[in-house]
Amino acid sequence: MFIQKVSLFVALSMGGIVTAQAADKMHDYNFQDAVSRAVADGTLDGSVKFYLAGTKSGGKMIEQGAVTNKKTNGFAKSAESSCDHVLRSALIQLQNTAKEKGANAVTNIVSYYKAKETKSTTTYQCAKGTALAGVALKGDLVKF
Repeated sequence: MFIQKVSLFVALSMGGIVTAQAADKMHDYNFQDAVSRAVADGTLDGSVKFYLAGTKSGGKMIEQGAVTNKKTNGFAKSAESSCDHVLRSALIQLQNTAKEKGANAVTNIVSYYKAKETKSTTTYQCAKGTALAGVALKGDLVKF
């Protein structure tokens, strides 16, 4: 009987953890400020420029619809700190992919969380739950 109660408690507790992780809250943060900080501290090398949808167009299209979907440990961290960290991971991946393919910019960037596009000319979206934070971006690789 005692073991059954303990097992039930553990099962209910685990269900609570899964529910808490699934309850992501969406946050919007200034994209250009985050990119500028990442270039200034050397996280990004500055060789690839990043433009949200509606802020820059033109150039030769190298690849349309490049996607990055990054997650980071957000446990006991602020949403702002976690989101900045995971955005940097997403931008590093886009920077490296752009350079590998001969592009020098990523344009038409949209937030792409759970494959749902959210366009903004100023902000990116980040999902922050109890344990994880995530940023998904989609953009076009171009050469200016």
